Amino acid sequence: MYFRWRYLPETFALLVALWVQFRLGQWVVASAVVRRWPRLRALVRVSVVAACLWLFYGMEASSFFIAPRLPGWAWLVWVRGAALLWIVFSFLLFLAMLVWRRLQAYNPERRRFLLAARAALFGAPLAALGYGVFVERSRFQVREVNVHIPGLHPDLDGLRLVQVSDIHLSPFLSERELARVVDMANQTRARVAVVTGDFITLRGDPLEACIRQIARLRADAGIYGCLGNHEVYAKAEEAATTLGARVGIRMLRGASQRLPFGAAAINLHGVDYQSMRQPYLADARASVVPGELNVLLSHNPDVFETAAAQGWDLTLAGHTHAGQITVEILSEHLSLARFYTPYVYGLYRRGPSSIYVNAGVGTVGLPARLGAPPEIAVIRLCAT
Repeated sequence: MYFRWRYLPETFALLVALWVQFRLGQWVVASAVVRRWPRLRALVRVSVVAACLWLFYGMEASSFFIAPRLPGWAWLVWVRGAALLWIVFSFLLFLAMLVWRRLQAYNPERRRFLLAARAALFGAPLAALGYGVFVERSRFQVREVNVHIPGLHPDLDGLRLVQVSDIHLSPFLSERELARVVDMANQTRARVAVVTGDFITLRGDPLEACIRQIARLRADAGIYGCLGNHEVYAKAEEAATTLGARVGIRMLRGASQRLPFGAAAINLHGVDYQSMRQPYLADARASVVPGELNVLLSHNPDVFETAAAQGWDLTLAGHTHAGQITVEILSEHLSLARFYTPYVYGLYRRGPSSIYVNAGVGTVGLPARLGAPPEIAVIRLCAT
């Protein structure tokens, strides 16, 4: 059965979207039928809801199971993305309607002001989503982050690593855009290059093209990577490892690489995507090397507490897309990523250990970013 409990939030959001569209009077056909035959009101409304649910999950199933198998069907992924945009837009409208009711309650006599406020409230979500699709989705930026590490060897002080994550080369991100990301990363002249998973989104996406572009990264100590959950979904773990090895990218799958720099060394270790159904980093503790800087590559950031307890000095992760659609309310950033990890974006510390969670390059599900622009991260090691 395609439906799973994890789709309940999407179902709830879809029902909210349907309710908003009904309140906005966009069920023209249904309204006409209800006016002509009032006794059919309940039947018509239930039928419309059922049809929309079936259509949405049909598109969801098609984008995951049909589009990857049939050439030329990538447009199904865009149709699903449009459906998700409709849901997000309707949910934002729902919040706007709540604000509108508040304004009416407190300002019943200010009709002109309220009409202008209503137009702004209902137009703002559409404008914001348009910005997220056509502007912010491809507004790549380089972010340099200083990570202070206690006891860092002087030969590593100031050393820089460039991190690219969550590429998702797919109908939502072109190879030309990825090439621009690689060019920007090369301009940083970092000593080490790492890629922390999710090269593609679904089976049938151009994995070989993604690896070809990533191989263009320039770093003295080489290019290293770990695999994400979408490599698992696409059954592309072995293919990514093999294709990477052919062009000089080493995928660290429960393996380590020692990178000497002068009299010091970095012990770089990578793990595959860590499922919540199993203990995190079960075999990683033995790979910690005393006296060296221990750096862990893990696609999902929720392993950080375990990594800090095991003695990893620095963890580099991605997975969250910084929320992808993030709304700031009262100085707090609200996003769906907060429902499954406390480490959504940026630098976090736990004792002497640090983690940097990369916002990623691509998008998944929804062809938009809002409040979470795509990034290339430059990690600068600093002695405390």
